[in-house]
Amino acid sequence: MGCCSARCTLILLCCLQLITALERQVFDFLGYQWAPIMINFFHVIVVILGLFGVIQYRSRYVIMYLLWMLLWVGWNVFVSCLYLDLGGLSKDSDILSLGVSSHRSWWKDNGPGCERSDGLPSDGWQNQQNPELTTVLSCWLEYQYIEILHCIVQLLVSLLGFVYACYVVSTFSDEEDSFNFIGEFHHPSKPSQLLFY
Repeated sequence: MGCCSARCTLILLCCLQLITALERQVFDFLGYQWAPIMINFFHVIVVILGLFGVIQYRSRYVIMYLLWMLLWVGWNVFVSCLYLDLGGLSKDSDILSLGVSSHRSWWKDNGPGCERSDGLPSDGWQNQQNPELTTVLSCWLEYQYIEILHCIVQLLVSLLGFVYACYVVSTFSDEEDSFNFIGEFHHPSKPSQLLFY
């Protein structure tokens, strides 16, 4: 196995997905967004199982990872459309918090360069019971674009992971077809022969 093999690249992509998903999970917890918290949790579990499958040459786990990547891409497209107000979706809806709380994205009040109405940097929820009461006038980058950047990073890494996982599954399948653990070598044009040493 070389350093730049598809298997090593997929391991690297899985590790990168874990890091970015955990970072995203932290900010979803800070914003009390329950739907993304649950989806991110499942994503972390499936990526860990996919990583196990790649390391242990278990094609079933890698196939499960492949199928989850399709769902994960769909979720990130949905979240992007939600924050861009596309397709009848609205970033002001309670979809991501599951209607349980009135909280929004943590980045809405604590984004880079956000200033409160009195000109001081936003200290978020430190002085107030309800984060909805925080008035933020301007930010260097609006919160919906930060959330969309998270989605774009996840989409890029997921699509690369999908492509490499497809290749890794095909190589695992080729290796399984060419070798039998009982000691038989199967050749398509010849009958099975036992190899004795």
